[in-house]
Order: sequence, then structure tokens, then C-alpha cells
Amino acid sequence: MAHNTDQQFEHVIKVCREVFEKKMTDYGTAWRILRPESVTDQIFIKAQRIRSLQVKGISKVDEGIRPEFIGIVNYAAMALIQLDLGVSDNPVMPHDEALDRYLKAIDESKSLMENKNHDYDEAWRSMRISSLSDLILMKLFRIKEIEDHKGKTIVSEGVEANYMDIINYAVFALIKIDFSE
Repeated sequence: MAHNTDQQFEHVIKVCREVFEKKMTDYGTAWRILRPESVTDQIFIKAQRIRSLQVKGISKVDEGIRPEFIGIVNYAAMALIQLDLGVSDNPVMPHDEALDRYLKAIDESKSLMENKNHDYDEAWRSMRISSLSDLILMKLFRIKEIEDHKGKTIVSEGVEANYMDIINYAVFALIKIDFSE
């Protein structure tokens, strides 16, 4: 079966972008006050809930894992914006600028995905959604370690690459959910 990863990626990102824009309408850009560690922890909460639901098989809150993966994509894009701009005590950012920066973060992540997809020959398609959520958690633990070391690494990729991988793993999970792979 032939897959069109580019079209599926764009479909998922359109959904994520729409949620990002609606939340920006409701809340503004209040996330601009978050320190990098706080964004990491917010993504961790969402990833941990996904894992919990996968293990328990039941949810007491009427929301499944799909909205959590969307939230992970959006918070990871916010994290990349925060890394680029730094934390702000004034969370107000024009919505068009926030959306432009969001799309730039997504585009950079997609470019990384395309390069890795070429080298790994779309191995993610054979993975389980639970493995993708575990990989997201692992990346978050890596980010926490790097943050605890003030961003210094010896041989490892930095925080930005890990956030981009998180975006891509969450998009892969959403493709599997939305396209029933």
C-alpha cells in the first residue's frame, strides 16, 4: 500500500494549527511567559496521560489520546518558539506573528522528518502508537536532563532537535489514529 506521508502530515498539522489558533483566540499568547522547563513539563503531563490511558485502557475524563497528541505537537512548537525568542514577562504577541513562528517551527520539524524518513525508510509506519508515546516520554526525559545541565551536552543533540522529534512522533501517532494504520 502506497502512503503519502506529505499529505498525511499536512492533514494532521492543519488540525493541530486550527486548535492552536482557536486556543490563541481564547487565551491569547499567555504561553509566552512559560520558562522552557515549564513547557517541557506541560508536554510531559500530556505524554504521561497518554501512557496512562494506554496502560489502563480506560479514561475517567471524556477525552481520548488524540487531543493529547495534538497538544504535544502544539506545546512542542511553542517550546521551539520560546527557545528562539526567550521567555517574556509580557505574554502579548500579535497573533499573526505567533502563527508565523508556529508554522516555522512545524516546517523545520517536517524538514527533519523528511530527511529521517528517507534514511529510515518510514520505519515509523511499522511502530505501535504506544511505542511512539514511549519515545516521546524518553525524549522528554532527555530534555529534562539537558535542561538540568543548563543546555550543555557532550555528544548528544540539543533540546531543539528533541522537540522536533517529539513533534514528528506525535504527528506519526496522529496519522496512525486519523488514517487507521
